[in-house]
Amino acid sequence: MGFIRDSIHGDLHLTDFELEILDTVEMQRLRRIKQLGFTNLIYPGANHTRFEHSIGTLHLADKLARRLNLDSEIIELLRICGLLHDIGHTPFSHVTERVLKNDHETNTKEIIKNSTITDILNKKIDPELVVNIVDGKTKYGKIITGDLDVDRMDYLKRDSYYTGVAYGIIDTERLLYSLKYHENELVLSSKGVQAAESTLLARYFMYPTVYQHHTTRIVNGMFRVALKCLLDDKAVTEDELKYLDDGDLINIARNHDGIVKKTMENIDTRHLYKKTDSITLSLYEDPEKIVNMKKKYLTQAEEEIAQDLNIDPQEVIIDIPEELSYKKMSIQVETPDGLKALSEVSTIIQSLKKAQYNYADVALFMSEENKQKAINKNIKIDNYLNLPV
Repeated sequence: MGFIRDSIHGDLHLTDFELEILDTVEMQRLRRIKQLGFTNLIYPGANHTRFEHSIGTLHLADKLARRLNLDSEIIELLRICGLLHDIGHTPFSHVTERVLKNDHETNTKEIIKNSTITDILNKKIDPELVVNIVDGKTKYGKIITGDLDVDRMDYLKRDSYYTGVAYGIIDTERLLYSLKYHENELVLSSKGVQAAESTLLARYFMYPTVYQHHTTRIVNGMFRVALKCLLDDKAVTEDELKYLDDGDLINIARNHDGIVKKTMENIDTRHLYKKTDSITLSLYEDPEKIVNMKKKYLTQAEEEIAQDLNIDPQEVIIDIPEELSYKKMSIQVETPDGLKALSEVSTIIQSLKKAQYNYADVALFMSEENKQKAINKNIKIDNYLNLPV
């Protein structure tokens, strides 16, 4: 038995079995992967890692499982699932993921089923069962991966704390006590609707303030260009990334030639690209269609802009933020008329579906020098993407 002092949840206890997993190379790697990537360039305190988030998720999985009066074996299983749910994250987490073929969920499944962690799990727990729960399957999957899961509860509070942004503060206790099982399905009691709404509102406000802050998007976009070059030049392979940490990838990039090295020098000295043009998504008839636009159309537009400015296409970034997908809030709520989807019960969530596009925009990022060239030539995004405004 061991104890870890967590800045969010206080003293957390771990069993000897959990400590054995915690001490593996795969888990220790998460100490060197920042939860929010390059966000510390905007919020200097945002240096927390996937490691402490994973332990926090274990803790909340335990609290919810005990609240649901689950058997001790299931509680132990869910604690392990919470601990391992992010084991497959590549360096800088979601920053790099948009460049890769596989998402972190795919990597997580591979590591759980084929690593030193697998050997440890086999002593007590079926790795395949862990994979299924982390994937949101089985009766217990929604506790770890669902609309109102313990993963989200932890990262919202943790990200809010370390960035100093108050929007992510949520009533975790109320939410935990509002979840229950109804015929093997995790549902929300009617008294928990407001707690759920506050959680989703917190997520809504955290996106423009932290996760999709314009400077965050700029530096993320710059680094993705560098990573794509590294992959194209075979300086690193996608498979290798799940074994590397932030420092490893930074060192590879710093020692590479061309735009990769230049990009790292710009990031190191905070000489970042500037927003050259943008159009708010709420102006479009079908903003969801824009968000889900195929990458090839963005790449084609970037190449055309570069050609008109006589610059390298790698120096042009068109960025579209991700969608929050409130319409997919399928968790059921107990009502006098039976179970209903949360998105059907809550008018706030209905409003958030539209409101999420009020701050989101299609943005063009370039260096200060290239931005001036674009202004002089009156470069506009919609002239290249042909979006129906």
